[in-house]
Amino acid sequence: MVGETASTLVRASLARTGKWAGGIGLVGGLVADVLNPLAPFAAYIAMTGALAALLIGVAIVFRLVVADRGVPAMIFAATTAAVAGGVYTMQQQAEANDGLIAELVPAVAELQRSVGLVAANVEEIQKTVSETQKTVSETQKTVTETQQTVGQTQEAVAETQKTVGETQQAVTETRQAVAETQQTVARTQETVTETRDTTARIEEQTRVVAENQVVQQKQAEALQETTERIAVSIEAIADGFAALAAQGGIIAEPKRPDEFYHNARLHELGGDMINARRSYLAFADFDVDAVDPYLRFATLLRVQDGKAGAREVLGTLAEKSKSPAFRLVHALQFDDAQRAGRLDAFLSENAAYGPAFFLKAEEFSEDRLGVQTLADKRAEAEWLSRFVEAEKDGTLVAHFIDHALLGEWLERAQRRLAALGDMSDPSRFMPRIVPQRSNADWMITVSLPEPATAILWRLGDAGGFTETGNLAVIDQSTGKPMPNPTFVLPATTSTAAIWIKYLDIRGRETGPFEVRFDPDSMLQEANKQILEQFWTSWIAFDASGNRGLVYFTHMLSYRCAIKAVRYGFNGGPLEKSLELPACNPADPYALPDGYLPYFKVGDDVTSMSVQVTYADGAESPVREFKR
Repeated sequence: MVGETASTLVRASLARTGKWAGGIGLVGGLVADVLNPLAPFAAYIAMTGALAALLIGVAIVFRLVVADRGVPAMIFAATTAAVAGGVYTMQQQAEANDGLIAELVPAVAELQRSVGLVAANVEEIQKTVSETQKTVSETQKTVTETQQTVGQTQEAVAETQKTVGETQQAVTETRQAVAETQQTVARTQETVTETRDTTARIEEQTRVVAENQVVQQKQAEALQETTERIAVSIEAIADGFAALAAQGGIIAEPKRPDEFYHNARLHELGGDMINARRSYLAFADFDVDAVDPYLRFATLLRVQDGKAGAREVLGTLAEKSKSPAFRLVHALQFDDAQRAGRLDAFLSENAAYGPAFFLKAEEFSEDRLGVQTLADKRAEAEWLSRFVEAEKDGTLVAHFIDHALLGEWLERAQRRLAALGDMSDPSRFMPRIVPQRSNADWMITVSLPEPATAILWRLGDAGGFTETGNLAVIDQSTGKPMPNPTFVLPATTSTAAIWIKYLDIRGRETGPFEVRFDPDSMLQEANKQILEQFWTSWIAFDASGNRGLVYFTHMLSYRCAIKAVRYGFNGGPLEKSLELPACNPADPYALPDGYLPYFKVGDDVTSMSVQVTYADGAESPVREFKR
């Protein structure tokens, strides 16, 4: 039943589809034949139709397609494949590359050439194809190179972009730097402007300073000329005063400064203090730089008005005067510290003013102080020496009209310098120490060159000073408790420096001074001093009735200073030696066990002569001891 149904369906489909499918297949085959120069389309159509018919048949078998619909399509595909296959088979058998129809009908071949389907010259086409292939190869090579170039270009572009980025960053930083530079330039311009202004001010100040220097130079020259004129005038005044003094008598109508000074001296000596004062005031109006007239005027004012009055009058005149002499004499009218301070101020302004040297020395003199310390004596000597040097330089005489007063000052200065001696000798200020050794310690006695109110000492170069304290007695030279001149050091003290300083009677610290402490040499020196001071104790004959013993205990006790002892009897030569035990610095005064401090002599010995050679090599005189 199934086979009958399939057969019926195939016949029906052939009757219905076969007619037009065969026609379409024939037309397609003819078209494929005409187009054969381009490609074997007939073979393509045949294979396509056969494949389609096969696939449709399989689909029908597996019922993937309804038979009523699939059989007609399968018949159409099979018919088309059969027709196209037949056409392709005939082309191959006839070797008709341009198609069967073109082989049989020339008009169709012409038609193919006219529409460009068949080439007139196959060799040219092949050549063209070869050239085209070569061109394609070169083009591909070019494309490959181009791609490489493009790759390199892309890398270069990437690097360029990176460089551009860095450049942009550098540009940004440069812009910032430019901005900062612009700000700096702006500030620099401001600074330049300020510098220009400052330079202008400095130039102006320099110009003013230069003008002032010129003015000061002119003033200095004028002052020098004035000083020379004053010196000449003072010399002339001094000569005139000396001539008037030799002439004697009051000048009835005085006009010159020497005449007023002459009258003032005569009125003063005659007891006419009123007219003497008037004459001194008239002399002051000339503003002469001479010391002696104002000193004598100040003495007169103190007698008449007292110190306060003299200060007031001289102070008023000194304010109006240009003379240094007036200010110097005015300073002397004050008491103690004020006077000393004003003298120092005057000397700081007039360092070469000779008369002030003598007056400054007076501040340290015994007449002024009553009791002088060494510091006072040294200061007095220093200022008096400067005063004498000024006289040698010839600068003193220009400040005195009455040369008699200058002579008195110079004579006093020379006399005081002779009395003071050489105050530049440091040994005059050095304290001394007198060490005394016992078995237990050192007793150090300090000897000072002047009275003191306190003594301080230090062992070695470091540490603080220790005050010795006071004794329970009053020092008559100071009126204060006397400082203790002694202090103690351990017996084991080795060689070192002892520093000594003290306070003088005015409480001024003097020193410190270094004194070398050498225990060995000082022990010898101290023992030698005792031996020389008490030499009568060297030898002692026994006075107890046993006349045969001679004692030398004293020399034995201080043997650290003795190198050798030679002796003789009854005025004879010093032929014998006294053997003493060695010195023991740790216990210098102890006697060795069993050592006898005596020896025995005969009854014929009436005297004994002894000479000591000290450890320092010095020899004592030959000393004789009677029995």
